Amino acid sequence: MTDPTSRSGETEFLALIEGAERQRVARRRFIRLCGGAAAMTGGLSLLSACGDDDGDEEDPVPSPTPNPTTGVSEVDVLNFALQLEYLEGAYYAYAVSGRGIDAPLLGGSGTQGEVVTGSGAGAARAVDFTDPILREYAREIAADEVYHIRYLRDALGSARVAQPTINLSGSASVTVNGATVPGAFTAAARAAGIVGPNDVFDPFASDENFLMGSYLLTDVGVTAYRGSARLIANKSFLDATAGILATECYHDAVIRSELWRRGLTVPDIYARVARVSDARDALDGAGETDQDVGDATTANIVPTDGGGLVLGRTAPQVLNVVFQNRAAVTRGGFFPAGVNGAIVTSAGNT
Repeated sequence: MTDPTSRSGETEFLALIEGAERQRVARRRFIRLCGGAAAMTGGLSLLSACGDDDGDEEDPVPSPTPNPTTGVSEVDVLNFALQLEYLEGAYYAYAVSGRGIDAPLLGGSGTQGEVVTGSGAGAARAVDFTDPILREYAREIAADEVYHIRYLRDALGSARVAQPTINLSGSASVTVNGATVPGAFTAAARAAGIVGPNDVFDPFASDENFLMGSYLLTDVGVTAYRGSARLIANKSFLDATAGILATECYHDAVIRSELWRRGLTVPDIYARVARVSDARDALDGAGETDQDVGDATTANIVPTDGGGLVLGRTAPQVLNVVFQNRAAVTRGGFFPAGVNGAIVTSAGNT
């Protein structure tokens, strides 16, 4: 099987993305040719979600419907989701190909930032996977995250926001806008106690580290989509977020299942996952918003409440986790310069 750290592996990954894009363009052209019949069967909502990243005309700004309680519109919610997809997309793209998302998928309103990769130990790079099955999981998830970015950008049209600065490093420290800050993965790992206060956590160093880095992100993405569903009234937007939520749940289940399975032979994994879960749960205020994967006797692949529903976080609670801060702040952690859009401040849980 092709090594994803090689140039040919990178080409193969990019070819996967390009092939899927050709299929998407073909579907859109078919829908346009079908006209009214496609609209009656739901084609209109699909058409409105297709956009200009492949060179077509600029989509208009969608008509937002503000939530009467929060004042947050669907456009705000989708742009918030897009920020998280930029983060996940960058992580998985680097892990499988050693490079980030292509520039045409990163622009928009707000300040466009770079992916801070770090240097030396913990620098973002392609993972040298030893397990070919895990490598294929990673490649598929990476492709899905790129599709999510494209889909949300198309749905938002000219209202989409740009990728903010993303701290993707496990290095001890990185420089962002002239300031020295910890690598986000190492900062999270130190806070959870899965590495020592002076140690580095490198999510790109091994299969197990990659899984732990994935766990730091995927659980948060699922809770974010679950928590935002109540803010969406537009049926087309609700359909989009429901579809992405389901995909993110599949991703999360794969990551959690692999962590649980590996814990059978490396028991320390269960304790490390539990520490990460507890650390996240401590950031976002009262209530249970996080669960570990269980132990050797009882698996907990799907974190749910008493009704069997996946756990959810509000957008400010999600920012507590990705900013790595219990306080009401506008930057930190994985987003050292903050996020773009209307939802930018974490909850005050101190």
